[in-house]
Amino acid sequence: MNEQIVGLDIGDVRIGVAVSDASRLIASPVEVITRVGWGPDTRKILEICRRYNTEIVVSGLPLNMDGSEGFQAQKVQGLCAQLEKSGLTVYYQDERLTTVEAEDSLLMDNMSRRDRKTHVDKVAAALILQAYLDSEKEKAR
Repeated sequence: MNEQIVGLDIGDVRIGVAVSDASRLIASPVEVITRVGWGPDTRKILEICRRYNTEIVVSGLPLNMDGSEGFQAQKVQGLCAQLEKSGLTVYYQDERLTTVEAEDSLLMDNMSRRDRKTHVDKVAAALILQAYLDSEKEKAR
């Protein structure tokens, strides 16, 4: 296992991006993409994957609190279908409450409201990716 994984927190306005280390133990926030449309968004994600030499993506899946898939989950799966058509392998990770957790984490760091808005999506992506990495380690045991 020496291939990094890119993690995504896909929203309507922004996409938070995180990446794992090569050993797949630690997820780190990387950047935030401002949404333009499926084509440009897909190309930007492909560019990021090339930068990190990976074809593996973990996307947060925004499930409803009862575990069902709603409209937002369908929108995320639509973009991820475009990523898969482009040759990427996409896995999903339940992302319920990750944005709240990311906000709380940034609040604890005494980050200003403006700075939190700039960072919250990539921190949420790192939380999503870290949850996936931890679940994969647990499965390997």
